[in-house]
Amino acid sequence: MNTVHLESFYELGAHLRRYIVGKASLEPCDSVLRFVTTDASAQEYSDAQIDDCQERARRAFLWNPPLRLVTRARFSHPTGALRGTAGFGFWNDPFVMTGSRPPALPRALWFFYASPPSNMKLDVDVAGFGWKAATIDASRPAALAWIPFAPGLMLLMNVPLLYRLFWPPVQRSLCIREAELDLDMTDWHTYEIDWHAARTCFKVDGAVLLDTVAAPRGPLGFVMWLDNQTMVITPWGRFRWGLLDAPGRQWMEVDDLVIESL
Repeated sequence: MNTVHLESFYELGAHLRRYIVGKASLEPCDSVLRFVTTDASAQEYSDAQIDDCQERARRAFLWNPPLRLVTRARFSHPTGALRGTAGFGFWNDPFVMTGSRPPALPRALWFFYASPPSNMKLDVDVAGFGWKAATIDASRPAALAWIPFAPGLMLLMNVPLLYRLFWPPVQRSLCIREAELDLDMTDWHTYEIDWHAARTCFKVDGAVLLDTVAAPRGPLGFVMWLDNQTMVITPWGRFRWGLLDAPGRQWMEVDDLVIESL
């Protein structure tokens, strides 16, 4: 059974790999690993990342439920001021960022941050940007059943009343659940994900933030990153990807990382 327990980040162990692109760096210091971008530009992708997805086929990703992830983290800037995306958790790398694989429908459970102008409005009750806990599994049979109706549904979603009526059942089929984190990102907090076959529970500082039957299927890969991406994905048919200027130095610090079977 795979496990990860890092109290020092000078060595990442057998599974984890570094991924550094553009104006980014990884800075280990004693028990802390700092993910940094410095004067990142919208003309160049910058990403500081560790993961265990590189050089693996999706079917060979390492993690299946039941398991627990626990880590401590803080950020250089508060919500909205931090530019780009950041976070940690498990995903299937649907957009082919860590290897030569075909694109795939997304599966993920993670703590995920995105700054404006990102707008990934996937949960009807949660903003499309900010610091949140989130799940998605768009490859379930119930989700695939909506594909023939997608063009018409996107048109209907432009009407607010119809959006509130029709999007919730689609959201449930896609295994989408999110919860905003109402906290100061610049303070240290302990983040926990308990992933079961039929349930996912997110905790912050020991308190339950989101406990849901939305449980993406494995196998998934672990990822932890800070970059300068921006993305728009909405039920009413807005899709856009881009890069942001992130002047100066911004970072995510992580102290201790545990992934273990339950």
